[in-house]
Amino acid sequence: MPIVGIDYEKCNDCNICVTTCILFRRDKTQNKIVFNNSTELCNLCGKCIAKCPQDAIIYEGMGEAYIYEGINKPETIASYETIYKFLRANRSVRLYKKKKVPTDNIRKVFEAMSYAPTADNMRSERFSILSEQDKIKNLNDAVLEAILSIPEMNERYGLIFRLTSRVFHSPVYFDAPHVIFVDSSEDSKIEATNIGIIITYGRLAAQALGLSTCWNGWTQIAMRINPKIKELANIKGNTVGVLIIGYSAEKFYRASPRSPKPIDGLEE
Repeated sequence: MPIVGIDYEKCNDCNICVTTCILFRRDKTQNKIVFNNSTELCNLCGKCIAKCPQDAIIYEGMGEAYIYEGINKPETIASYETIYKFLRANRSVRLYKKKKVPTDNIRKVFEAMSYAPTADNMRSERFSILSEQDKIKNLNDAVLEAILSIPEMNERYGLIFRLTSRVFHSPVYFDAPHVIFVDSSEDSKIEATNIGIIITYGRLAAQALGLSTCWNGWTQIAMRINPKIKELANIKGNTVGVLIIGYSAEKFYRASPRSPKPIDGLEE
């Protein structure tokens, strides 16, 4: 188990861990706090590590805890106005430069995605990426074939794909240089939500690195129609999310308008 126990040379007996997690308790016989590592209830959330003021929780195989100025007051890192503008600037880009994204920046996007919250800290998701254009084209063709094999889908998207095929080599992916996949063996609505949150983290991280993205629902639909398509992307999971990423070849001069939504229960 990654949570090994407590460093008693650092522990000041503050009881914060006891009030944080049921797996910590005060042992009256030993007159000290102990961690019940004989159970399998720990979901590796790391909250005990984050809240211990003395850094007295001993753990292994979980990566390194991160300390930075503003950890207790994130509002001092970025104001609401700054975050609001950043969110409003996020766009689904469908026109990309051919330039590849440096590996270091791709890693940063994946790192941000790994910190997205999941239900019960499940973290059953697997990350992968396609960057070879021939493989992306093969996947593109398989996705098109699957979608257009369904009459209703053909009626809805057939004309769009015929038109975009005149412009793009891989119209499903708008010739983006990279396609990112998040898949999981879990097959539930909550896991689809988890993946949605993970991809959103990735999109925002990419934007902070000067990159552009677009969620790609067509691939998800095609993989449900023909599960064998997953083999082209080395996908093994039941639930899949797909994201294209690269450098935008288009500019936006204003944030698109959005009609205000009514909010039930919010008093004037």
